[in-house]
Amino acid sequence: MTAPARPGLSMTGFGRGSAAAGALRVTVELRAVNHRFLEVKLRGAAGPAIEEQVTAAVRERVSRGALTAAVVIDRGPAGAVAIDRAAAVAAHRTLATLAYELGMAPPTMADVLAVPGVLAAGGPAGDDLAPLVAQATAAALDELTAHRAREGQALVADVAARVAAVRELHGAIATAAAAAGPAIAARVTERIERLAPGVVSPERLAQELALLVERADVTEELVRAAAHLEALAATLAEGGPIGRRLDFLLQELGREINTTGAKSPTAAISALVVQAKAELEKMREQVQNLE
Repeated sequence: MTAPARPGLSMTGFGRGSAAAGALRVTVELRAVNHRFLEVKLRGAAGPAIEEQVTAAVRERVSRGALTAAVVIDRGPAGAVAIDRAAAVAAHRTLATLAYELGMAPPTMADVLAVPGVLAAGGPAGDDLAPLVAQATAAALDELTAHRAREGQALVADVAARVAAVRELHGAIATAAAAAGPAIAARVTERIERLAPGVVSPERLAQELALLVERADVTEELVRAAAHLEALAATLAEGGPIGRRLDFLLQELGREINTTGAKSPTAAISALVVQAKAELEKMREQVQNLE
């Protein structure tokens, strides 16, 4: 059994998550905005290991957008310290060797603790932060995804309503286009008979009328436009990262509608095309916000 499709997501949102162990607390904030591709930036001086960890977690769950991550590490009350035993041993060994070579007294504990890297703020350090960073990032991503899903649902609903509106306009254009051919023929025939009666032979008139009707025919454009409308509706129902595909389909649909307008033989069709293009423009604006 296949899993249900993930709903379309907005590319904008905010998420915050925290995780704690004793006095140590890690907080991760994520802010997402529109972008053609996926871009992740980390603010602050969390270090390359944490930056890589957060970036990898984001890339697993986000496929598009510009995300800014902020990692805050609170190590508890001031004065709490931790000793890096390996660093202390190495520092003592180095100081003792140097003192022996210089004929000085052996190093004291104070000398060892004064070496940079031996003392750190209280709580886990280095790799020990990884579990807390993972928990905080996951919580931030959960909140971000929920935010993006709510906004994405509204965007998809709006685009779907506009697709339905363009479908109605498409039907009206098709109906008007079907009646346009005979109307063109009747109008041109009436003008020729009024302005130059008997000058054009019936055969020549029939040929010219056929050419005029053919040039104004938008059947192919309407067939392709209908296919694009079907694809738009199917893509909206599919969910997931659909923004780019929707953008492409809207471009193709716009091309067919523009051609229909250019070939339009009547004011009625032209007016319908203008309405359809207005709906398309609104859809494009909304789709730019979808992942």
